[in-house]
Amino acid sequence: MDVATKLIYIGTDLLLPLTLGYYCRQRRWLSETFCNKTIEVNITTFSTILAALSFWILPLNLALLWLPFFGILLSFIPGLTGYLVAQRKYVDGPDKASYLASAMLSNIGTLGGLCAFFLFGEPGFAYIQIVAMFQNLVFFLFCFPMAHYYNLLLHKKAGVTDKVTFATLFFSRNQLPVAGVAAGIILYVGNVPRPEFFGGIFNVLIHISAWSALFPVGYSIQFSEMKHYYRNILDLLPIKFVITPLAGYFIANQFFTDPVVLGAILIAASTPSGINAVVLARLYNFNVHMASAAFFLTTALFLAIIYPFLFFRFQFLQ
Repeated sequence: MDVATKLIYIGTDLLLPLTLGYYCRQRRWLSETFCNKTIEVNITTFSTILAALSFWILPLNLALLWLPFFGILLSFIPGLTGYLVAQRKYVDGPDKASYLASAMLSNIGTLGGLCAFFLFGEPGFAYIQIVAMFQNLVFFLFCFPMAHYYNLLLHKKAGVTDKVTFATLFFSRNQLPVAGVAAGIILYVGNVPRPEFFGGIFNVLIHISAWSALFPVGYSIQFSEMKHYYRNILDLLPIKFVITPLAGYFIANQFFTDPVVLGAILIAASTPSGINAVVLARLYNFNVHMASAAFFLTTALFLAIIYPFLFFRFQFLQ
């Protein structure tokens, strides 16, 4: 896939569904119920299939064993920092949950992958995808239970008594992509070859999944509401663009010497708040406007300042 094609995909699979979703909100087309159902179908169906297909051919070799670790680490560094900040700012509720999700989740796979490709070519893009796949594991295995926990607290405050058990927190339809990951790894370890036609299916589903994820996010964006939260989320900026990149890059230097791997990890550690934070807020009735504001503000800053800085830094070193 050449650079021109990737740039086209930025427009058709990232900007267009966001814009169309926002336009449908302005025109009062569709409904909140439709968007929530679209998100659920994407998670339980498309994301599960894509997880299985991608992990089925994941090259499990010694050189890449530490990259999955960074997919998890780059979620928990900002997540833990965000938690310490949120403890002082919020009581348990929709604001705290949205803030934590915005801190923990980053746009590594889509935006980070493209940025790494422009700098390092296919190897950089491949390294980013391995990191991103394991951040997705954090999203499905940790963030959904966290969101469910906060949702139960909201129900409790509203007088609804739901029994909290291990099963209710960690086993739900939203965790189906974890089963897809497990299935893919089993097939890979079992040396079961993936039929070639599954590659074509993957290429089709990745676009459908992008639209299913991004259209509801665009529908959620309300600039008139988001403007009330920009000041409140300013402390996310040092978490996303200073603390996480410095910590991630320092740790990466202890394990890798390849400048392409180090550069890919630095880009992954510097990516803005992820779209999945908005998805989580929509599904669990948290503060969607705060999550949308974090997504919009950090993405704008990344594209205007952070990535140009990284681009010229690595171009100068090459």
